[in-house]
Amino acid sequence: MDLEKPPPQRQDPEGCLVVAIRIPVRIVVLVLVVPVRMAWDALVVGGRFLNDTVLRPLGRALLWLGRALFVWPFVALWRYVVVPVAKGLAWLGNVLFVIPAVWLYRYVLTPVGHACAWLARGIGAGLEWLYARVLTPVGHAVMWVLRGLGAVLAAIGLGVFGVVAWLVRYLLVVPALWVYEWILAPVGRAIAWCGRGLVWLVSTVATGIGVALYWIARVLFVLPAVGLYRWVLAPVGRVLAVIGREIWDALGHAWRVAGRISLAVGRFLANLFRWVFVEPVRWAYRTVLTPVGHVVRDAVLRPVAQAARSVGRATRQALTAARESVRQARADFRRMLFGEPKQREAVARREPPGRETRTLGSSTTALTKD
Repeated sequence: MDLEKPPPQRQDPEGCLVVAIRIPVRIVVLVLVVPVRMAWDALVVGGRFLNDTVLRPLGRALLWLGRALFVWPFVALWRYVVVPVAKGLAWLGNVLFVIPAVWLYRYVLTPVGHACAWLARGIGAGLEWLYARVLTPVGHAVMWVLRGLGAVLAAIGLGVFGVVAWLVRYLLVVPALWVYEWILAPVGRAIAWCGRGLVWLVSTVATGIGVALYWIARVLFVLPAVGLYRWVLAPVGRVLAVIGREIWDALGHAWRVAGRISLAVGRFLANLFRWVFVEPVRWAYRTVLTPVGHVVRDAVLRPVAQAARSVGRATRQALTAARESVRQARADFRRMLFGEPKQREAVARREPPGRETRTLGSSTTALTKD
């Protein structure tokens, strides 16, 4: 918990216009907002009650119904129909396709592939011998002949290229350079100087026209617009901003006050409902129904329950005695017809009848027992 006081908020000075507008606006807004807030609180309470008593149980019932109609049948269909059918189809596909395909690959395609590979290796060895022993020497001879022809043709080409280059240099390049240096370059410089002068003149004229249009537009449009904004729109906007801010603050204040009023009215109605309906019902339950219920429980229900338990206990005992009598009579009748049952002869036990401590003179094994 912060024990230090928060710094005081700085409040802007308020004028007489703000103070004159605030009180009437708040009164009007409070009168308009109180019914809206009370209706809103009533709708909220009704909506919560409707959600808790109707919509939520209805949603749970619809959810259970949707699961019962759409989810559980599909789950059962998947679990007991689709999965077994898919397993059966998988087994059938394995038997009909996979096993024959594996057998075909292992015992047919693999030997054929090995044979084809052996044949391909034999053909490759033959082609390699042909390339090394026949084609390579022939290729070397052809390349030697082609290199000789290439050297002859290169010498002829170099001579022709030198002659053509000398003719092009002295017939085309030297005259073109002279024309460029003594004719085209001076003419181009003169044209460029004239163009720069024309551009300067046009830019000067355009600048003067732009300055004139700027001052005309400033005097005719900008200065009146600035004056209108500064002396008309800005004061009106400030007044409207003050009115809007006060209306917004009044709405917030009225909404909070209406909430307090709605809370007080709700508490009054709740207390009224409590004292009119709940307290009489509670008093009747506590002072009338509870003693009557205790009397009925002690005078009627408990004796009846004890009597029922006694009757049940006597009935169980009678049934037990009857079962014992029937069992004894059946045994006597069997003994009268078939005689006494033969007694089993006693057989020597291999193990001692009880747990005895082993000593040096006794043993419990089958070979060395006493």
